[in-house]
Amino acid sequence: MIFYDYYYLILVVPAIIISLLAQYNVKKTYADMSRVQNKKRLTGAQAAYQVLRHYGINNVSIEQVSGKLSDHYDPRSNVIRLSSEVYSGTSVAAVGIACHEAGHAAQHAENYVPIKVRNAVLPVANIGSSAGIFLAIFGYILGFPLLTNIGILLFAAVVVFQLVTLPIEFNASRRAMSVIAETGMLYEEELPAAKKVLRAAAMTYVASLLVSIASLLRLLLRTRNRRN
Repeated sequence: MIFYDYYYLILVVPAIIISLLAQYNVKKTYADMSRVQNKKRLTGAQAAYQVLRHYGINNVSIEQVSGKLSDHYDPRSNVIRLSSEVYSGTSVAAVGIACHEAGHAAQHAENYVPIKVRNAVLPVANIGSSAGIFLAIFGYILGFPLLTNIGILLFAAVVVFQLVTLPIEFNASRRAMSVIAETGMLYEEELPAAKKVLRAAAMTYVASLLVSIASLLRLLLRTRNRRN
């Protein structure tokens, strides 16, 4: 167990710290940019609607939900759900986040390939996120290499899922900023603030991927030591 803890300290702990910093940064950036009102007084809901109209999407509705930073697009019901601060807010942060979620709707409307890949991996990733590490550890403790390998493969699916999620998130942000600029929703001097919010949000996905990669590498190294 000494080596196991050693790998955790040198691999997983730093990744967790980075993830916590990324989460703190997105909350701080959102709070700062939420105080910057866009000059056209455009609400998040109105901004999301403009993105949908830009892509000719007519079958997606926009709803208000409770919570903070709970904004998301639900492809099963074709609904963009925006938190209260984003739905009716007129900050540059609200516009950026709302347009980002509308960007996801555009991806689904266009059958964006990375989404198909992510959906294919999702069932295995769901199992891997809840059972992968436990199976690998139990297999290691009990001396069952097959069980350990199954656990590692299941958790590897989580890493693949998160890896495929990155281009999806970055693409949604690029779509958002492109439409914002083309339609003039925000003035040019307001664009950097919106980009800053989306960039901070994207970094949380990068940080989560780092944690998963570190955890997977930890399992692989520990297994290798056991075999050696």
